[in-house]
Amino acid sequence: MSVHYEGDMPDTMEDLKHGIRRMREASPDTWRAWANFVDASLKPSALDSKTKELIALGMSITVQCKYCVGVHVQKCLDAGATDAEINDVCKVAMLMGGGPAMTYISEVHKGVELYRSKQNQIA
Repeated sequence: MSVHYEGDMPDTMEDLKHGIRRMREASPDTWRAWANFVDASLKPSALDSKTKELIALGMSITVQCKYCVGVHVQKCLDAGATDAEINDVCKVAMLMGGGPAMTYISEVHKGVELYRSKQNQIA
């Protein structure tokens, strides 16, 4: 039996894209500095990119940011993370963030469903 989790995740990601566009237009220098910081923080160094994205996903869950969850689910999948690795991240986030973090696991599933369906459309 297939479960459909996508929910409002497409709208969430569209809202995020809209906000980013507005920030880029209003403050291009600030946006460039932010984007450079993000790129530098997530590039492989002592940890590979997949590990860093899995950490970012766990932190997104514990700080309860559905926008961050959506972004980092996609980046985890793009970096080759498996469902089992993502589930482990969810468990650790629940351990560290308790019940409030547990409620954001549904956002993770929505993100996985959304990006898996997009990948299937491309294939």
